[in-house]
Amino acid sequence: MSRPPAYRSRSGRLLRRALAGALLVALLVVGGTAFRVWQVARVDQRQPVDVSVVLGAAQYHGEPSDVLEARLRHALKLYEDGVTDHIITVGGRKSGDAYTEAEAGKEWLVEHDVPSSKIVDVDTGSDTLGSLEAVAEVARQHSWTSALIVSDPWHSLRSRTMANDMGLDAYASPARTGPVVQTRDIQTRYIVRETAALLYYRLTHAPAEISGAGLG
Repeated sequence: MSRPPAYRSRSGRLLRRALAGALLVALLVVGGTAFRVWQVARVDQRQPVDVSVVLGAAQYHGEPSDVLEARLRHALKLYEDGVTDHIITVGGRKSGDAYTEAEAGKEWLVEHDVPSSKIVDVDTGSDTLGSLEAVAEVARQHSWTSALIVSDPWHSLRSRTMANDMGLDAYASPARTGPVVQTRDIQTRYIVRETAALLYYRLTHAPAEISGAGLG
């Protein structure tokens, strides 16, 4: 028996309202996450911690890329200012590379007068999640419980969230120089990418596999 027209009309209105409500919620979630990515990117949470963690980015034959060097310079300043006594450099190698990102980062810091004994190079992980899992294990071995995550501003919220999920008392102290922060177009692009990556991580607890300036 067919439904009366009034019933079908009411059902159609309810369905449209439900769809509109779902769309509104999705927009609020995405918009709220994007705002938090932007908001956290503007904050430097530097404070005394056990260790600073320099997340990896590209290196070329042992020479850090501009993105990685900006992070290393920031970590060096934190060390020189006495914010932390130890630094972890992070990042593996791509096929054919002679150096890992972690090794290149450690060498750069040693060349800038940080004692080798104060640096731990962690060459495990091809993405942020895998790298921070390895960092958390190293931290447990050294009884380090607090960390400053040194990356790019737009990467701060996701990397800090992951590190906290690994059991670290983590804070973000992003690098403010380098190609990732040079123009508003680049900044907007990375905010969009990090918003999507953070939402994906929160839903799956898996890395987003974002290639590029060390974001994954």
